[in-house]
Amino acid sequence: MAEVTLNVKDTQLLRRLCPAIPLTASATMRLFTIVCTVAALAACQPEQETVVEYFKADPASPLPFSDAVRVGDLLFVSGQIGTVSGMTLIEGGIQAETRQTMDNIRAVLERNGSSMDRVVKCLVMLDDVGEWSAMNEVYVTYFDRLPARSAMGADGLALGARVEIECIATVGD
Repeated sequence: MAEVTLNVKDTQLLRRLCPAIPLTASATMRLFTIVCTVAALAACQPEQETVVEYFKADPASPLPFSDAVRVGDLLFVSGQIGTVSGMTLIEGGIQAETRQTMDNIRAVLERNGSSMDRVVKCLVMLDDVGEWSAMNEVYVTYFDRLPARSAMGADGLALGARVEIECIATVGD
């Protein structure tokens, strides 16, 4: 551990900054260490404006939302359903829809610099919560490590879908 010594000016400065704290020798050292740490961290953090990017695979799409939005190192993926070739739901029930939904999520992630192994949170919306187990059988096969997840029953998903899933993933280095 590095040795730190305080001179009279340091102690006077700490008393002006924190007049309500009784400054015993050990409290002074602790407070000085905290102030120095905060100052060092502040000096290391460049001031940057948060950049927000909006991504849409097909700018001509009539849908009123982006496929994904990137804020810093996070990618927010809009809810996906099991569509193939535009606005047609895949046939075959909840498992086929879940598989196509997850494939659609993977495509959005990869198109925007992320991947399934970088997903940190999902929200699953099910038209019929009785299909929970069947959906889960497919869902878990897409992750080596399961992200945090919320789920809810939803009445009337887009295009009559049985499942809709949205995700948040990390991007960058």
